[in-house]
Amino acid sequence: MAAPFGDTNWRGMSQDKRDLGLNNGLAVPNGADLVAGWDKRSAELRTRYPDHLDLRYGPRERNRIDFLKAADGGPTLLFIHGGYWQTRAKEAFTTFASGPMAHGISVALIGYTLAPDATLDQIVAEIHSGLDFLADKLPELGGDPRRIVVTGWSAGGHLTSMALSHPHVKAGVAISGIFDLEPIRHSYLNVKLGLDEEMSRRNSPVKQKGGPLKPLSLVVGSAELPLLRQQTADFAAYRALHGLPVSYEEIPGADHFSIMDELASPAGRITTLIRQSLAQVGG
Repeated sequence: MAAPFGDTNWRGMSQDKRDLGLNNGLAVPNGADLVAGWDKRSAELRTRYPDHLDLRYGPRERNRIDFLKAADGGPTLLFIHGGYWQTRAKEAFTTFASGPMAHGISVALIGYTLAPDATLDQIVAEIHSGLDFLADKLPELGGDPRRIVVTGWSAGGHLTSMALSHPHVKAGVAISGIFDLEPIRHSYLNVKLGLDEEMSRRNSPVKQKGGPLKPLSLVVGSAELPLLRQQTADFAAYRALHGLPVSYEEIPGADHFSIMDELASPAGRITTLIRQSLAQVGG
């Protein structure tokens, strides 16, 4: 029987093929143009919500959170940016607050130290520290610390799954994430990440014994690279096998970049999943 996503046997691939199988920039020729559009729209939105930008949660330069308030006492969505843990920044993703904010959901965008200046262990720890800070700060900012949901794209999808264990996080929505780091460890991406086998294992959600008993929605585009589609499907199966709340779906026709349209839009599918997650946990 043919594999549903094509060739996803990364261990049997040549180094070049494995690297290509993880390279979203090459897979989506217009990806750079899409990201440039994100930058422009994000800068415009930041000028509209200048009051709570770059709130410092830790000692390092990127340990900052932008908080965009939608409503007094409302829930908060923490967004974690992607870039394979080694590129991009929170400022390029502000535009994606538009969808949730249209429904009264405030959005916090978290920055974190990039590899190689931080190990993956340290990056995960920074996200948890940021959540500690956010939960403490939300009453002052006008938010409800009892209603925090986390989402993230690409590497941010991985960090979303790692943040689910934080006591203040009620649910998560992981977009096009990576949940088994072994293919990453054996690819060009590990030059900066510096993963060894042990670090890869302890930061791979599919390698853990069970997981947080909290709702997690897993989303990927049907036009994404097969290795990444397989990652999401395998993690959904893993959580289901362990009796953990999970949903899985593919956005028809979406690639690794265009899938984010479903968060930018108030009527987008990812925005809807976030609203459903909040409703599920009493938000």
